[in-house]
Amino acid sequence: MTDVVKNSGIGPDSFYRTYCGDPPPPESLWAHWNFDPFVLCFLGLLLYFACRSPRHCTGLAATAVLFITFVSPLCALSSALFSARVAHHVLLFTVAAPLLAAFAPTRRATTTAGAAFVVSSLILWVWHAPPLYDLALSHVGVYWLMQASLLLSAVWFWRVVLDARRPAVQSIYLTVAGLTQMGLLGALLTFAPEPLYAAHASAPLAWGLTPLADQQLAGLIMWVPAIVPYIIVGAWRAHSAWSQLLDRTA
Repeated sequence: MTDVVKNSGIGPDSFYRTYCGDPPPPESLWAHWNFDPFVLCFLGLLLYFACRSPRHCTGLAATAVLFITFVSPLCALSSALFSARVAHHVLLFTVAAPLLAAFAPTRRATTTAGAAFVVSSLILWVWHAPPLYDLALSHVGVYWLMQASLLLSAVWFWRVVLDARRPAVQSIYLTVAGLTQMGLLGALLTFAPEPLYAAHASAPLAWGLTPLADQQLAGLIMWVPAIVPYIIVGAWRAHSAWSQLLDRTA
């Protein structure tokens, strides 16, 4: 464990001052809500546009998910536990992003399916590289760069997948590729022989977890629950394609 901190070139947990604040103790977690005016204004605008949109259900759902990730105590908990941070990222990447993609106005179909997959996957993997992850948790500006790039690239990916004008087979391939790379990253985190992140070098101990167990839990979250949205969307696209095929042959 000390090697992780030493090799990172960064000091112990007390050095980290993330956007979500210092790691909270378990007994006071529910007192740690984030009422950042910038975040509340953004969510208020999203709520306003959702209420005025014919796609208000997806807009309201996306607003609720973003409220959970950035305003609820999950934000503070993610400063302490890597598993909570991964749950935070999974909510952004596989729940909020597809909801926002479905809520956004429909535009002409693009031919950037491969680019959307490569860019979104690369951004996900890059931000989970230990040096960049630790940097993001020690600098508010880098933290927001991480959050914005994860969310925007994921919205791009899901807009391509959900585009009904795109061949269903292509969307199915994209969802399979997406769940594969997500599961692979989760497996790497689960089976890593030692803790990788200096930002969570000791805070998990207050929650009854060793840093390695916390990292393994994070990997399982990314390995199993995170792939469920891909399976659901892939099955929906497959059902749509099958229904269209039946209609043409009827």
